Amino acid sequence: MSKKKPAFDAKAFLEMADVAKKIVEYPRAAVIFAQGDPCESVMYIQKGAVRLSVLSHSGKEAIVAVLGPGDFLGEGALAGPRVRRGTATAAAVSTVLIVPKLQMIRLLHEEPGFSDRFVEYMLSRNIRIEEDLVDQLFNSSEKRLARTLLLLARYGKEDAPQRVLPKLSQEMLAEMIGTTRSRVNFFMNKFRKLGFIEYNGGLKINSSLLSVVLHE
Repeated sequence: MSKKKPAFDAKAFLEMADVAKKIVEYPRAAVIFAQGDPCESVMYIQKGAVRLSVLSHSGKEAIVAVLGPGDFLGEGALAGPRVRRGTATAAAVSTVLIVPKLQMIRLLHEEPGFSDRFVEYMLSRNIRIEEDLVDQLFNSSEKRLARTLLLLARYGKEDAPQRVLPKLSQEMLAEMIGTTRSRVNFFMNKFRKLGFIEYNGGLKINSSLLSVVLHE
């Protein structure tokens, strides 16, 4: 019986790759790039959490995702847009590896393992977007909150789950799932009383929270 091939280590590869890259640590609430900035690089999140948001013409902001370690950021630069279509903000102290756009394109052409890892990531992101749409259309705000917390905790990922989440306000969670802060507060208290989450130096997510998502 053949052994399963180990997953490509994108983090180690990018750190060692012979490209003009840089690693930057951003404090919480720092803007990594803003909507309208030039698309000049692709980034890889090594540590922390990054909030992606979009500002409408009327000035209304919508949070479209919160990314964590192992996620790529600003990959839209590879598709041709000249400017960023959203804003990336550090939701916690975050370390980001920045690779210039042309260097990233070269790496994808020259390293099949890295290219496969990147394509896998992009397909997963597309599936996530479709699931988010279904979630918004058909699920209750309680289920949407539970699913969002599990995703932020990287439940089901091959790497070790991030059980303790970076500090996220209830206002941010409310924006992400399309409800009010008071509803988020109500459900968070309910999850805590049921033992699905814990507050102990941070927000700890227990796998038992999955029962809320699976419950019909």
